[in-house]
Amino acid sequence: MPDAARIAWDDKGRPWCRRFGDVYFSRSDGLAESRYVFLHNNHLGERWRRLPAQRPGTFTLAETGFGTGLNFLAAWDLWRQTAPAGWQLQFISVEKFPLDRADLAAALALWPQLQELATQLLEAYPAAASGGFHRRRFGPVALTLIVADAAAGLGQLLTADRHQAPVDAWLLDGFAPARNPDMWSPALFALIGRLSADGTTAATFSAAGVVKRGLRSAGFEVEKTTGFGSKRDMLRARMPPAARPGAGRPAAAQPDPVTEPWLRIHSADRLAPGRRRALVIGGGLAGCHSARALARRGWQVTLLERGAELAAGASGNRQGILYARLSPTPQIPGEFNLAALLYAQHCYRPLWRRYRDIGRQCGVLQLAYSERVAAQQRALMARFGHYREFVRQLDAAAAAELAATPLPHPALYFPGAGWLRPAVLCRRLAAAPLIRVVSGCQVASLHRDGRRWLALDPQQRQLGEAEVAVIANACGAADFAQTGYLPLRPIRGQVSYLPASGDSAALRTVLCGEGYLAPAAEGLHSLGATFNLGDASGAVRSRDHRANLDTLANLSPALCGAGWQPGQLEGRVGFRCATPDYLPIVGPVPQPAAFVEAYAALRSNARAAVTAPGRYWPGLYVNVGHGSRGLCYTPLSAELLAGLINAEYPPLAPPLQRALHPARFIIRDLIRNKI
Repeated sequence: MPDAARIAWDDKGRPWCRRFGDVYFSRSDGLAESRYVFLHNNHLGERWRRLPAQRPGTFTLAETGFGTGLNFLAAWDLWRQTAPAGWQLQFISVEKFPLDRADLAAALALWPQLQELATQLLEAYPAAASGGFHRRRFGPVALTLIVADAAAGLGQLLTADRHQAPVDAWLLDGFAPARNPDMWSPALFALIGRLSADGTTAATFSAAGVVKRGLRSAGFEVEKTTGFGSKRDMLRARMPPAARPGAGRPAAAQPDPVTEPWLRIHSADRLAPGRRRALVIGGGLAGCHSARALARRGWQVTLLERGAELAAGASGNRQGILYARLSPTPQIPGEFNLAALLYAQHCYRPLWRRYRDIGRQCGVLQLAYSERVAAQQRALMARFGHYREFVRQLDAAAAAELAATPLPHPALYFPGAGWLRPAVLCRRLAAAPLIRVVSGCQVASLHRDGRRWLALDPQQRQLGEAEVAVIANACGAADFAQTGYLPLRPIRGQVSYLPASGDSAALRTVLCGEGYLAPAAEGLHSLGATFNLGDASGAVRSRDHRANLDTLANLSPALCGAGWQPGQLEGRVGFRCATPDYLPIVGPVPQPAAFVEAYAALRSNARAAVTAPGRYWPGLYVNVGHGSRGLCYTPLSAELLAGLINAEYPPLAPPLQRALHPARFIIRDLIRNKI
């Protein structure tokens, strides 16, 4: 858990930080200060008006000290007034001591002229503002809030494969150096320099010598100018041509010789600038989220689906549950599940509100159906219990009252979760002007022709062509020569559809345990799902209906009195696409033979000092392996993928990016001497 901000309020309702004994913004006019110090002195209005409308791209702002979010809102407000359509604003902010939502709301209430934007920020603000990266999207504006010390947080942007566009302007807004000297460190200024480029600007309210010297050491030209209000001076700076420090990173941040070199894409394999066109193969959740994330960035997308309609495969169930398996300790799988769940709730909340046919944000009850699960839930509450907007612990009586049905177990309640209709969701995602859906087409192979990828059917007829191709067709990825090495496995799952009875029709929340039961939609509950590894049967079976009903009996014996009989139930069989580590596979597609040759030394020495960059198929990406958590995993996975394609800073910390990387299995097998 990150340390919370320690807020106090003056007699006019303005916040100040007890930890540092300093104000969050000027007592005279915080918004005017923000606009003058950070927007005006970075020349943002002028720069944004000059952006070329015919060549849309991304402008990146980075900030030290998110605080009340005032700088973000002021920048967002100016962006929508001045930037050309099609451009994206990427706003990255680090904050070691985040405010809780109530304090944030009270602070932002001081600025009624920003309330439209403040309302959106407050709704999207992480319900569990734990350490790590938190990506939130507001149309063309993307906020990445990194909950960490400033230097540690920004250091995570220096990934092994640094091909993102540099930061265009810095908003240096931590508490004053005299009160918060740890933030204004040499390490911070070194990172600012390394994340900048020719023409990058910086502005800060401070005129302290440590700040002036730090910026100059990072390669900036620094000038003192008139401060805001009663403050005499402030600093602004600019990176002149060829002024950045020497190549390479500080020794402490050097890439690990075993795990890092393969993340660096060989220069010959980089996507060359050109037309922003993409093929996305697969019209399920992964494909539709990927298509939408690319279209949001101005890419023209052709979405190729084998079935007659979208979500014809594993995404085709009547109801899907937004669910994640969290961890009481910060381990990789649990941290990805947490980030994915928070981002998915952010993505689906406006859809739930806008479209009545897409599902319900009814909350999810995860029942403690055994003592082992109850112990796990107690450990989870020790970590997350103070985030009541994210999760609450309920005894059996309170859980039953919330669900409107008798329940024998206590539970964790996730109020921001619920259920969705995956097919309806896919259609909504694909209904964007830059997305063209082509259904009823089987992509049998992908062929590289110059700088383009060609999608070919079994008769070698062309189905589409583009500079980028995204494979998002679940286990079908194993059929392509480029991704046939991936260790994907289909896992059969059968869902049972239960006619709503008088008692069950009253169910108000999703019930989860070893299986799940969703509230009725159009007179039917979805109950599931079986987990049949190695079973290829697509037939709906009575014995699997019985297995689902047995699971329900443990969740809610009272509901089993409805008299549902396995032989009388309808259902659906789908095949989840799973990976050995149950994490998805998201990123650029490696060339396995070249990897084996370059990293062969790992077979005999897992710590061999191999430095060669990885060889990848230029412009080819994959987004598969979401298992039974497609609704939860695919929004964040698509955001990561589109950011990689668009050369943006990522929405995940480097350890989580590595954990999802498509090359991880090749490296693991080399280290284990399996290939």
